Amino acid sequence: MYGYHKKMLRIDLSNRKIEIETLDERDLRKYIGGLGMGLKILLEETGVGTKPFDPDNILTAVMGPCTATGVPTTGRHHLVSRSPQTGLFGGANVGGSWAVGCKQAGFDGIAVKGKADAPVYIWIYNGKAEIRDALPIWGKDSYEAAAWLKKETSEKATAAVIGPAGERMAGIAGIPHIGSIVRMAARTGLGAVMGSKNLKAMVVHGDGEVSIAKPAELKEYISALMPHIRKSTEGFTKYGTSGGLVNYEKIGNFPLKNWRQGRWSGVEKINGVTMHDTILSGRKACKSCPIACGRHIKVTEGAYAPMDCEGPEYETLGTLGGLCLIDDLPAISKANELCNRYGMDTISAGGVIAFAMEAFEKGIITKKDTDGLELVWGSATALVEMVHKMGKGEGIGKLMTEGSKKMAEALGNNAIEFAIQVKGLEPSAHDPRRFFSQALSYATEARGACHNASWSHPYELAMTMPEIGITEPQNPYQIEGKEVLTCKMQDLMSVMDAMILCRFSQVGKAVNVTNHVDFLNMITDWGMDIPEYMKAGERLTNMKRLFNVRHGASRKDDFLPYRFMTLKRTGEGLSNQLPPMGELLSNYYAYRGWSEEGIPTAEKLKDLGLDEFIQK
Repeated sequence: MYGYHKKMLRIDLSNRKIEIETLDERDLRKYIGGLGMGLKILLEETGVGTKPFDPDNILTAVMGPCTATGVPTTGRHHLVSRSPQTGLFGGANVGGSWAVGCKQAGFDGIAVKGKADAPVYIWIYNGKAEIRDALPIWGKDSYEAAAWLKKETSEKATAAVIGPAGERMAGIAGIPHIGSIVRMAARTGLGAVMGSKNLKAMVVHGDGEVSIAKPAELKEYISALMPHIRKSTEGFTKYGTSGGLVNYEKIGNFPLKNWRQGRWSGVEKINGVTMHDTILSGRKACKSCPIACGRHIKVTEGAYAPMDCEGPEYETLGTLGGLCLIDDLPAISKANELCNRYGMDTISAGGVIAFAMEAFEKGIITKKDTDGLELVWGSATALVEMVHKMGKGEGIGKLMTEGSKKMAEALGNNAIEFAIQVKGLEPSAHDPRRFFSQALSYATEARGACHNASWSHPYELAMTMPEIGITEPQNPYQIEGKEVLTCKMQDLMSVMDAMILCRFSQVGKAVNVTNHVDFLNMITDWGMDIPEYMKAGERLTNMKRLFNVRHGASRKDDFLPYRFMTLKRTGEGLSNQLPPMGELLSNYYAYRGWSEEGIPTAEKLKDLGLDEFIQK
């Protein structure tokens, strides 16, 4: 079979058992890979009683058909499990070199269940896998552990390795992937799932090949497309994802002071251009990526010197920077490095620190709670020290790593009113008051508030995708048709997470849906068309929803925080229109074929070929 090895590595840590499952070609065409195969396993092999930290909870890491084929921006994989942070669907998409290493080792993915009786790591290489002792690195940070793992396996290996936050099962723990570049599977607490299984790392290396139906044709197609991709994304290459930070603040899309401030001059000090002109020392790229949006920085002077590490990207600058009003770029870079070492999601870390700063301002927490730390807006010292406390689980830092929702519930008073989260997940650094499709996507995304669920705001600003009916940019504040744009983009992102293709391949219209289908057909020889491709995406969006419905989610969970619904920001040029969520949601459910309560109907599930999940 082209594009796949048809092999899924199955690991039972409780019994130290390793098996290789042969995948069915019909399933692969139906679910594609990545997110799709992970969802299939999660829905079929866990139930209502399966808690996030139960041994029977499954963690999958799956590649797509494009992985290790040379298709641009496909050096990625998707991880799926039940989230300990939200209790609902947990997913994280990550780049780097792990996916290519695992695919070249001969596997399309890995599914892990059980709990080892002592710390272990999994070593995957050229058709084989071993469960090995990780006790020597239990307690080490992710960088230290990765260095040890490479010495024990291969210097060319990539390690998906948790830090101390994951070991102690902190709710916002992510999974750093350390190889040719450092990338984090950050969101929804999947590092804590690894910790609950006594699984320190999954290490991969391989030098095999993936069969391609039309290799010469694919190579020629990619070569012809590459100049366009490089030209379209040259701004990302030069300045990284934060190159447009100043413009986002200008149009009202950048988060400030726990989402309550409208304007801030500090953006000039922390944007991608400033990073380029001051501390940037090099650019990093995930495997098979011509964009190279990753930053490498060096800080040689000041309180945070010396520092020689991966630099912060847009979301990190928005949450550790803008949300906390920190305009000290080296300090944000240090906090970013610490999050990578401890293994914590920078988006949630920044969100919960901003929430704690507001709680401190309101007197709900005091210096007694913070061990004397002045947790005030704009304090770089407070930012870095609090990341340390969170990473180590010290004092109030331990509570903070459970996320702002659980922290607010513990604090009481009116704290929940300014805990900015959806389904327990802190939002990424894009304001839903600026783009109503973003508001709708934040509310309905299965894992919580995340711009990557639809990546729709560029299509409200300037972009189009005629192949799927998006023929012109849409007014960000219009209500009519907003559900159509949002649903189409959510479905597109779902199928891209199955392929797997990076969101940034869309920048500047570098790659479109026609290219996606061409890639897939040249690799697999399936002859798939765009409607079938998009229906696969709709299927996966509904499967995510089904998992949440199984665990009690419905319309009541598709909300926005009070601040997004009621607070108008002040500042020149801000429109201050608030999203009318009642009407937006009703339109969305109707277009989706869901009930008014947000439950997929039997008719919709049958249409998507998901009959087996109706009773479940």
